[in-house]
Amino acid sequence: MGIFKRLRDLTMASINDLLDKAEDPVKMLNQFLRDMEEDIREAEVAVAKQIAIEKKFKQQYEEALEMVQKREEQALKALEAGNEDLARRALQDKKEHQQRHDEMKGQFETAKANADRLRSQLAEMKDEFAKMKNKKDILVARAEAAKAQKQINQAMSGFGTDNAAKGFDRMSEKVLQLEAEAEASGELNSRGKSLDDELAALGKNDGVDDELAALKAKLAARKQAE
Repeated sequence: MGIFKRLRDLTMASINDLLDKAEDPVKMLNQFLRDMEEDIREAEVAVAKQIAIEKKFKQQYEEALEMVQKREEQALKALEAGNEDLARRALQDKKEHQQRHDEMKGQFETAKANADRLRSQLAEMKDEFAKMKNKKDILVARAEAAKAQKQINQAMSGFGTDNAAKGFDRMSEKVLQLEAEAEASGELNSRGKSLDDELAALGKNDGVDDELAALKAKLAARKQAE
């Protein structure tokens, strides 16, 4: 049946081959599952129609069987009543119902076999869909992991390259140059001090000498006391 064609193609073909042609494996996998769901819905409709045909033939052959039994009882009653002609006509009608019963029963058995076959195929489709759905979850996880790895690889490709190392070297040289310039500038400033500035500096006292003299006097007094 045509409704099983796409399922057959998906199950027999390698899904990895299909993924190789897909720009986005996740989107393609979701599309495959939607296609399979559509196939299953179509198959369910076909199975339902076949089951309806099966039930119709069953009802018809059962009704014919009831008429066969009914006409036989009626023919017997007619004979008991002495009406052989009526019994004959009842038996003739019974024969026609018997023929219809045999025909409808044959149609029912054929319809039932078809319905059973479609039920089995539908069950296989649903089982295959469940397997594909589980496989899709695994493939999606693998695809996402591969994407993440690819992004990291791309980021790492420019990390620590010669260009970066050379850039660091240039900046190190520039820092050394700035430090040298600062040191040279300090030396120039110290050399530029006037004689008055240097003499004034000699007379400055930040208080440390006074504190040191006080400590010496204290230490001398302590030794004398001993």
